[in-house]
Amino acid sequence: MAAVLERSFIEICGFERESVPRFREVTVNLGVAALPGGQKFPDSAGAFHYEESGKLLSVTSNRFIYWSTSGDTVQLVEQSLDTNLLNNAVRLKFSHCTVLPGGVAIQETLNNVIILVCTNQSVHRLVLPHPSRMYRSELVTELHMQSVFTDVGKLSLQDSAHSAIIPSSAGLTGSPLTSTAWLSQSGEAHYAVAPPTGGIMVVTLPPHNTPGPVAVLELRRSSMMQRLSGWMPSAMMRGDHNPADLVSSLCVRELEEDCFIFALCQDHKLRMWSVREQACLLEADMLDYMPACRGVKRLSGQGHRLRLAYSPSTGLCVCVYLSVPQRGQFTVLQLIATDNQRYSLDHISTLFSSQETLVDFLLTSSDIWAVWVDESNSSVVKYINFEHNTAGQWNQVFVQPPPEEEVHIGVDQDPRETYLEVLFSPLRFTASAIVKALQIFRRGSERISDVSWEGLKKEVTLAVESELQSSLTEFEFSQEEYRQLQVEFWSRFYSCCLQYQEVQSEALSLTVNPNTGLVCLLRKGFVSFLLPCFAVDHLYLSYDEYLFSEEDTPLTEDAELGRDVLQLVQCVRAISDAVSGEMAYEMEKALEHLQSPERAAELVLEHLLSNDSENVIEDVQNKLQDIKNPTAAMMVLLRELDLETDSEPAAEGPVTPGHNLNVRINLSQVMGSSSAVSLVCQAVCHMTMTRALFCRDLLILQKLYLRFGDNVFLGGGAQLLQLQQDLIPRSSHLLSSYHLLKHISQSPASSVPVDILDAHLQHLTVLELSDCPSLSSHRSVLSPQTVVELFYQTAARKMMVSQIFSQQHADALLPWSHITSSLVHLLAQLLWPNNPGFQFPECLMANCQYTQLQEYVRLIGPWCQVNVGSRRFMMGQCYLANGEGQKALQCFQEAATEVEKEEFLMRLTGSEDEESASTPRLQYYNKVLRLLEDVGLPELVIQLASLAITEAANDVNSQAALWTRIFKHHLDLGHNSEAYEALTQNPDCSMQLDCLRQLVVVLCERSQLQDLVQFPYVNLHDEVVSIIESRARGLDLLAHNYYELLYAFHINRHNYRKAGTVMFELGMRLGREVKTRQGLQKQVNCYLSALTCLRLIRPEYAWIVQPASGAVYERPGASPKRNSDGEFSSEPVRRQVDILELKDLEKEYILSRSRLTLAQHHPPSAAIAGTASAEEMVALLVQTGLFDSALSVCQTFNLNLMSVFEGLTFKCIKLQFGGEESQNEAWSWLAANQLSSVVNTKESSATDEAWRLLASYLHGCPSSNGRHHRCVINKLLSHGVPLPDWLLKSYKAVDAASLLRLFLNFDLLEAAAELVLEFIDALLGRGHQYYGIQRPLSATSSSVWLPYTSIDQLLQTLETQTNRTVYNKVRDKLDDYHKLVEQTTKRRLIAP
Repeated sequence: MAAVLERSFIEICGFERESVPRFREVTVNLGVAALPGGQKFPDSAGAFHYEESGKLLSVTSNRFIYWSTSGDTVQLVEQSLDTNLLNNAVRLKFSHCTVLPGGVAIQETLNNVIILVCTNQSVHRLVLPHPSRMYRSELVTELHMQSVFTDVGKLSLQDSAHSAIIPSSAGLTGSPLTSTAWLSQSGEAHYAVAPPTGGIMVVTLPPHNTPGPVAVLELRRSSMMQRLSGWMPSAMMRGDHNPADLVSSLCVRELEEDCFIFALCQDHKLRMWSVREQACLLEADMLDYMPACRGVKRLSGQGHRLRLAYSPSTGLCVCVYLSVPQRGQFTVLQLIATDNQRYSLDHISTLFSSQETLVDFLLTSSDIWAVWVDESNSSVVKYINFEHNTAGQWNQVFVQPPPEEEVHIGVDQDPRETYLEVLFSPLRFTASAIVKALQIFRRGSERISDVSWEGLKKEVTLAVESELQSSLTEFEFSQEEYRQLQVEFWSRFYSCCLQYQEVQSEALSLTVNPNTGLVCLLRKGFVSFLLPCFAVDHLYLSYDEYLFSEEDTPLTEDAELGRDVLQLVQCVRAISDAVSGEMAYEMEKALEHLQSPERAAELVLEHLLSNDSENVIEDVQNKLQDIKNPTAAMMVLLRELDLETDSEPAAEGPVTPGHNLNVRINLSQVMGSSSAVSLVCQAVCHMTMTRALFCRDLLILQKLYLRFGDNVFLGGGAQLLQLQQDLIPRSSHLLSSYHLLKHISQSPASSVPVDILDAHLQHLTVLELSDCPSLSSHRSVLSPQTVVELFYQTAARKMMVSQIFSQQHADALLPWSHITSSLVHLLAQLLWPNNPGFQFPECLMANCQYTQLQEYVRLIGPWCQVNVGSRRFMMGQCYLANGEGQKALQCFQEAATEVEKEEFLMRLTGSEDEESASTPRLQYYNKVLRLLEDVGLPELVIQLASLAITEAANDVNSQAALWTRIFKHHLDLGHNSEAYEALTQNPDCSMQLDCLRQLVVVLCERSQLQDLVQFPYVNLHDEVVSIIESRARGLDLLAHNYYELLYAFHINRHNYRKAGTVMFELGMRLGREVKTRQGLQKQVNCYLSALTCLRLIRPEYAWIVQPASGAVYERPGASPKRNSDGEFSSEPVRRQVDILELKDLEKEYILSRSRLTLAQHHPPSAAIAGTASAEEMVALLVQTGLFDSALSVCQTFNLNLMSVFEGLTFKCIKLQFGGEESQNEAWSWLAANQLSSVVNTKESSATDEAWRLLASYLHGCPSSNGRHHRCVINKLLSHGVPLPDWLLKSYKAVDAASLLRLFLNFDLLEAAAELVLEFIDALLGRGHQYYGIQRPLSATSSSVWLPYTSIDQLLQTLETQTNRTVYNKVRDKLDDYHKLVEQTTKRRLIAP
């Protein structure tokens, strides 16, 4: 229901936010000297409203310029209620001149805004660009716009195009009394001044873009006319000087190509001059319209005032104020044009006022607005309709009273905090008044810099506290004494602020926008706005004489009920007057401490009854008896006071589908400037303060009704019961509600650093509320003073404007009364706690106003049953921001019960995917869990998720997600056992497997392998093994230890074969992939571990399965493989399997150990040793000189040792013929081989040691037929190295025949011959033991033989080479041998 408006208005002060208004100073000096004894004029003010200020699509909508004059200075300010204007304030100072009353006029043309200023010695014209030319685009979306004063500093105001001195030849002597100025249709600037000698002088400047002389026209009452040119008056009417011809007030109007100057003179006559005809066309005596005017004619008419108003319907109206002591009179006349250019005045209305001192008044097409000053120097503003007001009753305007002269400080309040709260309340003091008081308080020691509102508060605190400290003469004070000192000094500063606020609040003028009805009261230090007053506020605020004279009220159409309402309000007002300041404070404190309002009202009533010295209660009782139906009257008031509505405000968005983009953009800026924000929110604050008092006094009155009982209730017990059970609780509830609104409308907003705000918004994104207006990413550039202003800026304004203009045409005007009253009412409804909307707490949350939000929830908690769950959620957010996690969790849990009942919580859960949670409560829990996770409170996540699991008894998917959350955060916190327990509880196999995989990875990364291995893994054993295997096979071997983990896992479960398999696989991969010494070392350890595992198993089970080289490991869940054509393989991957027994592992171990030995002695070989086969390893080892290892590999793999002996022999040859350097190098590889432990007292060389090593190998590795000896000898002989004796001796005993063949092969005939001779001697029994012959030739021994073939070759060679001596020796020895063989044979044959 829309609020009911009255005819009265209420003043709302739009205080500036800056500590010091930023005026740009412009001085105009035309070189004139000050007039001797110059007359001083009172300060004045005025305003100009753009012609299209009421059009929505105009760049000048809700935009106006106001000015004030003081001495030689004019201050001009352009203000907009839609956007903030930059460079919008300028201060013009005219040196040695005084601005005349009425000397400022502003008019607009198509391209320019022209400001005309008239001083006592000069005239000035400022030509500024029109806003529509500054912003040519229709779409103006900036939060800030440039003012028309932006480039005023670039104007050369001393030039003749802008300024001119009123020439002394014009006959102007002394200072003019008043003036007016206007711009003609041809562009000429006219200035009409009233000389002290009487008459009117008109100074005319040519159009600003046309050069030309200044013309002066003098108008006087005379029949003679003389013309002059140039700087002399171009026309003047001269005659006898008549002091009564002195002009008190001037006005001008252009009609039908002529300019008419209306002059109200001190002889009480109104004269109308035609500038074109230079004649007085009309003269009327105003005393003719004044009844009982005897004696008035003798009085001077200096205080008379004149105003004009034009409208198409009524034409030109003239209002004359006759300043008569004790009975000022307004006379409204209509100008009537007759034939032959004759004019007359038609009387419309005469209105009287008892006020003595008129400051200013204004005439509109229907009303007179006036401002007076009463005996206490307070401003009084009223208005009246001059056409339809037969009773002559002025309508009230409730101006803001000055701040209280004294601040009440409770015994439990801190004086400093109390005074600061009052000083910096948004309703009491301007920043300018505080700054000036601060400068005086500091005794002007330093100038206040341009500080912020918060900075100014700190400066004030510092100044008062410093003054207090400097006055202390004693070091010890009682607490009460110090408190008194605080009160004294703060009271002194407060008095300074009161004085300057009084100066700032001096009323100068009024202004009314004819297009929109905007009414402003122009005060000296600021401009205030007059808003239409709601009917219920009007009743409470009305002055007594008005309240007692009213006979009806728009609150009800029933006349009798209306009279009851008025009488009831009179009783409420009487109660209000009787409540003392102390009792009002006690009532306020009771509400602040959440005590029962009803009980507090009873205490106040008890105080009234016990201190009723003026019989107020008795008078109230008498009035109550005259009310016929008090309960109905109360219900009317309560209905109007209650702002509860069932409709939800429209969200921000397009107003209506029919509005185009241009309209929507302009609507998005309506009432969006800082001035409008302050205006609307202060109006709400004032309304809530008024209604809180109304509800308080009404509740006290209702309690008084109960006390009187049947004495005042004509209806008896039924009405008393209704009063007790219905009306009193409703009043109590309304009182609490308005107290809450009053608190938040005065609660200052905290400034939040941008980084903190961004981090907070990042947290709130998990709630997915960022699409709501409160969380708009577009942050305002303004700095709101209160949280309600913050709410209005960020969220409420666009919703309310959309609602107001939803049914309005785009070309319609912007009616001031309708828009402002609707905004105030809708904003109050948005803030009303019993309404379903929850935008205000959302806004506080979004803007990090947690302290204010906590206080809001505290104040609303005990008595409001709407949005209970949403408020608990908000309180949880506050606790989160303050680091009180457990309290936050408790609030979130309490809010869960209301999830399906409240709009905010439903919107909070509505964005969650339906598949993820089956119930709204689970969706709510999911959102809160995400919020807690984002803030970083895993313990709370675990607690809340555990609670949510009980809600998801029948929802497997939700249970799985919650258990997964619990697992994750337990794991993050290091609660390994709890994480494993949560994993086992997860009903979803896929999620369980994911958790298991994460558990393995995380514990492995943390090196918490003991926990990982010891978990029982019931029904998860294979999965764990599979996970660890897949991780082991898929990751870098040196960076991760999954193989060792798997080995420990199997060992812990006594599964030695699998443990051995794991180690063997790791060893294989190390050889292939990690070709470093470190990898080879690990490979040796792996094979050794595998051997150990298999040796712990019974021999028949000591085997493992080895995937063949190149086999593919198929991991669980791996995608199917494709062939080269991109098609899926038709046949499954086949594995080639080898069975490895213990001996096979031993071979691999020996081979790997040899690789490690090679890498240790020759690091570059590590890169190729890892994958080298046994044969390749032997070659590498021999090459490096590691003959022991090579020998071991050959023996293990049954390889031929020939390469070992060849390599060692070659090493010996090199040492034999090498130098000292080779000797030194040999020691390194000799040390790597185990030499025999034969003690050698003689110092040996590396060559000796190498030969000794070779000898030990030949001795330790016997071979059939002496193959190793033959290999060594062959190598030596091939290099031409003499054979060592020990080698010959050794080989002779093994295979002398082969040695003979070697000698023959290398053409060593003499050695061969000698060998044959020795061999034959051995056969014959001389040295047979050196040739391995057991028994020499005899009749009883076994048969013996000679290598005849080789001997024949030797003989043949010796014979051909003419070496007859050796040949003969061999031949003779053979003959001897043959003879002996023959004899022996015969003996054996003869022997039986």
